[in-house]
Amino acid sequence: MIRPHGPLSIDPAASSLHYGLQGFEGMKAYIDASGNIRLFRPDMNMKRIKTTAKRLLLPQIDEEQALLCLNELLRIDKDWIPNKRGYSLYLRPTIISTTPFLGVAPPTDAKFYIIASPVGPYYPTGFAPVKLLADPKYVRAWPGGTGNIKCGGNYAMSIGPAQEAAQKGYQQLLWLFGEDHQCTEVGTMNQFWYWVSPVDGEKELVTAPLDGTILPGVTRDSIIRLAKSWGIRVREEHYTINDVLSAIKDGRMIEAFGSGTAAIVSPVSAVGYEGVDHQIPLSPNNPAQQAGDLTKKIADTLMDIQYGTVPHEWSVVVN
Repeated sequence: MIRPHGPLSIDPAASSLHYGLQGFEGMKAYIDASGNIRLFRPDMNMKRIKTTAKRLLLPQIDEEQALLCLNELLRIDKDWIPNKRGYSLYLRPTIISTTPFLGVAPPTDAKFYIIASPVGPYYPTGFAPVKLLADPKYVRAWPGGTGNIKCGGNYAMSIGPAQEAAQKGYQQLLWLFGEDHQCTEVGTMNQFWYWVSPVDGEKELVTAPLDGTILPGVTRDSIIRLAKSWGIRVREEHYTINDVLSAIKDGRMIEAFGSGTAAIVSPVSAVGYEGVDHQIPLSPNNPAQQAGDLTKKIADTLMDIQYGTVPHEWSVVVN
């Protein structure tokens, strides 16, 4: 059923309201130069919400049927999709338990729905660098937890720390974990570092591995595939905040950025740790660019694909 945006009717004892049995996705619809509606790798979003539902013991959705419903929604609401580069229609597929039971138990009933809203650039400043605060005081995820799915609890616990970071002048948190302060994600984004390896002196793109604590981002996967196709060495391994600071101190850090559906790519200009801001190079050859060459290339390439400027299998036309 497709109907205007409005309130849901839900039992006040629904277990999604009491025990966090809720999951969601984030994706976007675009308009290309020919007026076609496009989605970016929508199959990955549907697979991921199934993974989330499975972890929370929520009923599974039919991926193909969900995409058919989404396509029909987009055809009806096409006029709501902004026709401008950098703008899109944000889509929020959501699944919640509607089981009216006050008890910690597997849900038996669920509601799956999709809401949509036109959006512009994620940050008010646009494609501008952000500062990260690395603070071991808070932990986003841990082995065996829910760091690899999109459930409400992962985000609820991040709001307070993010507010604290903002009050100190930082746009995002660099989440740390363990005694050695392993780096995991940045706010709601996957994090990448482009540096010169201390082992063999070769340039490499480094990001944390999918070990169960990291969200398998659609943009993350796309960046890794693009970088490898360009001949860039990609290393998906654990690394610590000391590895990051050493790369900065030794002059091996080339550039850094976060990635996600909302922001696509966000350049990183500094990491704050233990009261010191450690500056990261942006674009020494073109200061007005405010992003490293690789960061800008990735952002431009992804947007070219998303808006259908260049043909690519990842960009799916909604017929």
